[in-house]
Amino acid sequence: MKITDLLKKESILLEGHATDKINALHTLVGLMAKQGNVADVDTYEACVLKREEEGSTGVGEGVAIPHAKTGAVTRPGLAFMRCLDGVEFDSLDGQPAKLFFLIAAPESKDNVHLDVLSRLSTLLMDPDFIDGLMAVKNEDELFALIIKAETEKFADEAPAEPSAPAAAAEKKGAYQVLAVTACPTGIAHTYMAAESLEQHAMKRGISIKVETNGQSGVKHALTAEEIKGAEGIIVAADKYVPMNRFKGKRVVIVKVADGINKADALLDEALSGKAPIFEGETNRSEAAAEDTAESGVRKIYKHLMDGVSHMLPFVIGGGILIALAFLADMGAAGTAKFGS
Repeated sequence: MKITDLLKKESILLEGHATDKINALHTLVGLMAKQGNVADVDTYEACVLKREEEGSTGVGEGVAIPHAKTGAVTRPGLAFMRCLDGVEFDSLDGQPAKLFFLIAAPESKDNVHLDVLSRLSTLLMDPDFIDGLMAVKNEDELFALIIKAETEKFADEAPAEPSAPAAAAEKKGAYQVLAVTACPTGIAHTYMAAESLEQHAMKRGISIKVETNGQSGVKHALTAEEIKGAEGIIVAADKYVPMNRFKGKRVVIVKVADGINKADALLDEALSGKAPIFEGETNRSEAAAEDTAESGVRKIYKHLMDGVSHMLPFVIGGGILIALAFLADMGAAGTAKFGS
């Protein structure tokens, strides 16, 4: 699905203003609602805000890609807002956001928002595309810019011709650098880090392959042969990814944000021959099992104690009623005795 299939003119605001992050998101949700694809606007906005609590969608370079997947959305949609004066958005690079793409995705199995995020992430790593977004004067120019960028980048949805280093690596079955990118929600940051590493490597003639560990699963998985032949490995991740496959290799381990903002430095370190040799991880499956078991015991204990707490009033009340009944019975017996 193309970006222009989801973006409607009524959901575009080129002269936007927002006092803060919450205000910006509220305005974007209002733009999205104009498409008529949100059955419950309040629920959708709550989901967008909840997603931000999990981690900012301000990916840096003045760009933010808030999104939510919820049953409150009836069909996929995309809204765009440009705030030339910038909005503080807790972005990865600490800079204000000026370009906002809001994604609405229905609760379905096709994960259309991931496909759109992947395409957006690719285009938004191009400085010329960013400059174009900042310069467009009307909606028609915006659509023309996006169509041109999508056509050039995803021509016929066929993979582009590999660069000379990449082609050589494919022929030899080896890459100079391998990388894994992953974030907890597995969406924008995952793909933008991958795109950044690939672009910087291509400019420098470095052959690279990047595995993305996203919400839609692992893509471009690294093979044992590729790992064996790599000079260096970069793991830019904010969540657990399988690491024992890299045992004995020089591995640079950083946050996913560094994959976006520090690609050149990571490539230098990976190829320096000075990165730490990964010695292997502890038996994480056993630790995870223990954590799960402990968590289960805690949950059972919590539910048991909650039940006891809820039952206490009834137990106490029952005891009081029994005592009152006992006293009443004694009173009745005494009256009968003295009355006789």
